[in-house]
Amino acid sequence: MTDALDMTATQLRDAIAAGDVSAGEATRACLDAIERTDGQLACFNEVYADRATQQADRIDQRLAAGESVGALGGVPVAVKDNMCTAYGRTTCASRMLAEFRAPYTATAVTKLEAAGAVILGKTNMDEFAMGSSTEHSAVAPTRNPWDTSRVPGGSSGGSAAAVASRQCPAALGSDTGGSIRQPAALCGVVGFKPTYGRVSRYGLVAFGSSLDQIGPVTRDVRDAALLSAVIAGHDPHDSTSIDRPVPDYAADVHTPVEPLRIGMPREWFTDALDGEIAAALRRAAKTYERHGAELVHVSLPHSRIDVADDGALSSYAVSCYYIVCMAEASSNLARYDGVQYGHRTDQAGGDIVEMLCRSRAEGFGEEVKRRVMLGTYTLSAGYYDAYYNKALKVRRLIARDFQQAFERCDVLLCPATPSVAFELGSKTDDPMAMYLQDIYTNSLNLAGLPGLSLPIALSDSGLPIGMQLIGPALGEQTVLRAARMYETISDAADHKPSVTAS
Repeated sequence: MTDALDMTATQLRDAIAAGDVSAGEATRACLDAIERTDGQLACFNEVYADRATQQADRIDQRLAAGESVGALGGVPVAVKDNMCTAYGRTTCASRMLAEFRAPYTATAVTKLEAAGAVILGKTNMDEFAMGSSTEHSAVAPTRNPWDTSRVPGGSSGGSAAAVASRQCPAALGSDTGGSIRQPAALCGVVGFKPTYGRVSRYGLVAFGSSLDQIGPVTRDVRDAALLSAVIAGHDPHDSTSIDRPVPDYAADVHTPVEPLRIGMPREWFTDALDGEIAAALRRAAKTYERHGAELVHVSLPHSRIDVADDGALSSYAVSCYYIVCMAEASSNLARYDGVQYGHRTDQAGGDIVEMLCRSRAEGFGEEVKRRVMLGTYTLSAGYYDAYYNKALKVRRLIARDFQQAFERCDVLLCPATPSVAFELGSKTDDPMAMYLQDIYTNSLNLAGLPGLSLPIALSDSGLPIGMQLIGPALGEQTVLRAARMYETISDAADHKPSVTAS
C-alpha cells in the first residue's frame, strides 16, 4: 500500500471518502510501515494495532452505509506519549510512569477520534517533554530518518520522525519551548504551535503549565490547517482555554495573504545562526518578495542573541524561559512521589522520606532531576524575587516586543533552529548547548503566540532546513495562509529521508 503511505492526510482522507482506498487498508499500511522501520528509528513507545484496525473497519462500515465519518475520516494519526488516553499506557517516556494507565482521554485526542481519525499509538519523546533531541527518553533515543546517526530534535522527536519516515501521515506533539517546531525543522516536516489556550491542555501531562500547547506535525501546511481546525476550541475542562470561535483554517488556507508584510527580526539574523540556514531564509524571503510581499525589518530587543568572543551564545529569552519552565516543572512534578502517582521503590527499610527520595531518584532521569532541582532553587526563599519574579518581568517585555513588531507586519520570518540536526550524543554532556537549540523558538511560548516551522531547503550535507513563521495572538489563520503561500510559490522539491516506509 505504498500509495497510501505517500499521501498527505488531506489526500488520504479524500481517497478514503472516494473509495479509492479503504480506512482499513490505510491503517494496515501504516502498521506495516511501523513494523518495517521503527526498529531503526524508535518513533513509537506503544502501538495499538488491534484497536486501530477495529477503528478503521468501523469507519469503512459507516462509509458503506452512507454515513458521515468526519473531517479526518479514516486517517491514521499518532499521538505523543504525554497525552492521556483511556486505553494503553501514558508513560511520558519515563520510568516514573512506565505502567501508568490514564482513566480518561485528553480533549485533543477525543476530538481527533470524533473527527474520524484512527489512533495508531504513542510516540517517543524526551522524558516529561524536557529536552531538545529525544535522547532523554527512558525507552530509547529516537533517530532522525534523514541520517540515523543524528537526532530528530525534541521533545516531540518521535512524532516528527514518524511523519517524516511515512510511518503515519500526521501526529500530535506538544510545544513548551519549541518541542513541535524544532523537531519538525530537523526532520523536514511541518510543525505548528497554536496560540496558548487555542487547544485544550486537558489530558496533557503538565511540564510548564503557562507554556505548554498541543499542535500538529504533518507533511504539509494543508494538513496542519486541517488538524488544527479539528483540535482547536474552547474546553470547560481547561481554565486557560480561549472561549473564541475557531475559524475553519482548512477552508481558506489556500487563499494568499494580500498584501503580505513580512517582518525580519534583526536580532535573529546574526553570527549565531548557521550560514546555510541564514542563506536559505534570505532566499525564502526573496521568493515572497518576488510574489508581492513587503519585507520589513523589525526589532525584538529582549530576544536578542549575543555571541561571546569564544562563540558562546546567550539570550534574555532563553534565560527567562528556563527559569519559568523549570519553576513550573518543579511544581508540576512534585506529585510524582510513589504515593500519589508514579514509580515506587521496592527497596525496603527507612522512613517515608527515604521512600519518597528513592522513588523519585529511581523514577526520574538525569535531565528531569536537573530541571526539578533548578526550579526548586529559583522558587526558594531568598531567590524567588531575584530569579522567578525577575523572569516574569522580562517575559512581559518579550511579549511587548512582539506586539510592537506586529504593528508593522503580518508575520515574522525567522529561523526555527540555529543549525541542522546534530549527531546523537554530541550535546548530552553539555546541558547549556542543548538548551540553546531552542534559542529561536522559546520566546513564542513566553509570549503565547502561534508559530509554524516548514521545510524550505536541504543543507549541503543533505539535511533539512526549516523556516519559522510567527503570528500575533490568535493569528493562526494568517500564519497558515502565509506558510501555504510559500509551499505554492517555492520550487523546493518534496524530498524524502533515507529511512522511509514508502
